[in-house]
Amino acid sequence: MAVGAGHSGGRALTLDTMVRLRRGLHAPVPPRRLPVPEGMTAPLGCDAVAVPARFGPLVLPRLPRVGCVYADDAHWWWIVPSDSDYALEWPALVRYATGALIPGTPQAPGLIHRPDGTVPYTPPIPLYLALCRVTGTNPSWSRSVSA
Repeated sequence: MAVGAGHSGGRALTLDTMVRLRRGLHAPVPPRRLPVPEGMTAPLGCDAVAVPARFGPLVLPRLPRVGCVYADDAHWWWIVPSDSDYALEWPALVRYATGALIPGTPQAPGLIHRPDGTVPYTPPIPLYLALCRVTGTNPSWSRSVSA
């Protein structure tokens, strides 16, 4: 039975139509690419590394060089060269985003640090070590191997 049947001048909606409309209201926001600021180039491609926002201020002073950093209420994002996850097991609290595509958020994170120069990268190994330090994680190469 169609909803609204018997009402004059109204359009009848089937249950299928109502379900599709409801799903449309909760459609996920597509991922966003963190932008490289104007005047900068990314010759090595871009990925991004994110940590919960509470760790961002702890990581920043531990880095010898900082590239572009973006932040929102939930995360701080660092731009790193593509494939910076190769052979690295990033700490559990860290989110690695290939292509600097971040999950759907209603609004893009804001740029909070722009380096001098023309490349947006934070060196991945110092970033990895700083993130291991603040999250209490041993770097993957220092863990004991069991036979």
